Amino acid sequence: MSDALNYLIAARPEAMTHYFEFLKGAGTHLDTKTRDLISVITKVDVQTEPGLKQYLSRALRNGCTPNEIIDALLMAFPTLGLAKIVWATDIILGMKISDFATEALNAEPGWHDLGALADFPQNEATYVSKDYRHVFVYRKGDVLKVYNSTCPHQVTDIPELAIAGQHLTCPKHQWKFDLETGACVEKGKHPLTSYEAKVEGDRVLAYW
Repeated sequence: MSDALNYLIAARPEAMTHYFEFLKGAGTHLDTKTRDLISVITKVDVQTEPGLKQYLSRALRNGCTPNEIIDALLMAFPTLGLAKIVWATDIILGMKISDFATEALNAEPGWHDLGALADFPQNEATYVSKDYRHVFVYRKGDVLKVYNSTCPHQVTDIPELAIAGQHLTCPKHQWKFDLETGACVEKGKHPLTSYEAKVEGDRVLAYW
């Protein structure tokens, strides 16, 4: 929340508590994805960039696809207008979320060749760019874990330099992840997005 909202909660808790209870109850009969898409549209309508980034991240984390988000924005054209939709699109593109790449929007799920097994050292993470997506591959014994490089907090693209042994730390807000499990072990609570992986011959493949 903003400093202003925190101030109002402290200054007038009797009023603000009712306000937030109203917000929680207003979407009782909506599924999570619908609520999230409506929240994204409301932030675009008032052109609040931090709010848009926050609710966009939440929508993606809760299973909304980029195509669903784009459709929701376009369906809201009568109230948003083209200027606000373009404003929101500029912000989304500036966030460099791989799933919003045009080739990703039209891609069919399938196996992607990440490289030779020998290219992935034991007990280390390797950063790979493949077919519009960045991933981290962690190898331990016969087990390979493949994670999307997008931080689940604010969909920041975590860089290769974030690797430190068995851990990965997003530079934006210091969310720290265990590469063996994908779990967030410091700051946050949401895990990295993982992909199914397998070895065929001497090649490492991941499915997305």
